[in-house]
Amino acid sequence: MECEFPTVNSDNKEILEILDSVKTIAVIGLSPDESKDSNKVAKVLQKHGYKVVPVYPKGETILGEKVYRSLAEIPFEVDMVDIFRKPDAFGAIADACIERGDVKVFWTQLGLVNNEAAAKAEKAGMKVVQSHCTKIELENR
Repeated sequence: MECEFPTVNSDNKEILEILDSVKTIAVIGLSPDESKDSNKVAKVLQKHGYKVVPVYPKGETILGEKVYRSLAEIPFEVDMVDIFRKPDAFGAIADACIERGDVKVFWTQLGLVNNEAAAKAEKAGMKVVQSHCTKIELENR
């Protein structure tokens, strides 16, 4: 999917409400590489007091937190997913969020849009933010 326009998206007021209400954020695709955006963003989330839960295919810890291989493996409540994956993976991520039943926010990073997956998440009761960077949103509050 190339440069798809987000047809399902929260507005700025709702984004601020989301950032004020969530506590635990699973970062899907959180790289241990400090030069990667996912790592830089997760550090800022931690700095702002969020519990960051790395979801990544390898490693034991990232940013001092236990790494999980999938959303399904996380044994405690997750308020939000912050996704650093290609848009074609979003459908499966939305399904995993729905299956968990506790994810309240489906968030995709800047430039990443999949309206079909977003609509699925929204229909299941999640708030959806597409193509916004959590780091930028926090820094611009």
